[in-house]
Amino acid sequence: MRLINQHKFLFCVLGAMLVVAFVVNLSIGSLHIPFAQIIDILLGKGAEKVSWEYIILNYRLPKALTAIMVGLSLSVCGMLMQTLFRNPMAESYVLGLSSGASLGVAIIILGAGFLPLFIKQYLVSAYAVVIASVMGSLIVLIVVLLVSRKVKDSMTLLIIGLMFASFTGAIVGVLSYFSTAEELQKYTFWALGSLGNQSWSNIAILFGSILTGAILSFLSLKTLNALLLGENYARSMGINIKKSRYIIIIATGILSGACTAFVGPVAFVGLAVPHISRMLFKTSNHFILFFANCFLGALVLLICDSLCQLPGEAFLLPINAVTSMAGAPVVIWLLINRKSIRV
Repeated sequence: MRLINQHKFLFCVLGAMLVVAFVVNLSIGSLHIPFAQIIDILLGKGAEKVSWEYIILNYRLPKALTAIMVGLSLSVCGMLMQTLFRNPMAESYVLGLSSGASLGVAIIILGAGFLPLFIKQYLVSAYAVVIASVMGSLIVLIVVLLVSRKVKDSMTLLIIGLMFASFTGAIVGVLSYFSTAEELQKYTFWALGSLGNQSWSNIAILFGSILTGAILSFLSLKTLNALLLGENYARSMGINIKKSRYIIIIATGILSGACTAFVGPVAFVGLAVPHISRMLFKTSNHFILFFANCFLGALVLLICDSLCQLPGEAFLLPINAVTSMAGAPVVIWLLINRKSIRV
């Protein structure tokens, strides 16, 4: 009972911090907007200046919502992968899904010079990059699912995923070698990640994808708890390991693929947040960790996004740069304190 009350208290604290981080994120930008005006805009009361309302509703609010959805998605993915592979260093892109997305985008951006002009003109839109990213992730996901039918050991599947990542990385390297400076710059900007410039239609698609992946993840929580004691124990509990592995892989593919498609590859969130959740809540129960990762992942990425926008400055730091600077020390600390690294 005492532990349950402690969990309730932590969830209340995280919820309050999430609300504060959300409002703070909306208030930070190159243009100062009074805090009271931001609250009025969110409540539908309008603002003194039409430009303030436009900035909040069409730029800052979509960016903040994207940060929340991507943060919770990558954190849940990290939890799924670390338990499935019994590897504390596994994360959402361990199956090569991010590399597949990167390859799809690289073919569109870096390989455009090898394509005829009448095809190239259709590849200049932002949606072309999103579609290419989704297709790249989807192809790798299908291949991984086919391989998982033949492979019984999860660690072998992990190694195969890493090989996919290495193979696609090599192709991206070849495309980069033959690309122009402009194409390389465009691809680099995508690879560094960006939460901004999301339309409401993009937000709707991202929300639908993440909701689907989250439901599949939630349905896998019982299996994940059983897998903590090994696959043999899970089988003795009547769990179909092969079917459960499919569901977990598909959930990870949907969550990480959708996030990568719209914001680019975001590092360290899926690796570090699940460990922080376990240390903070002091439990291995995935029914608790699922919601803990949702709250913490959203909070962490909101804070990182706030740090990307320097107050009073017009430019934004890449989200990947901030998450890497914040996440790398956490992972190093986890490696040094090996007692903290457990699944």
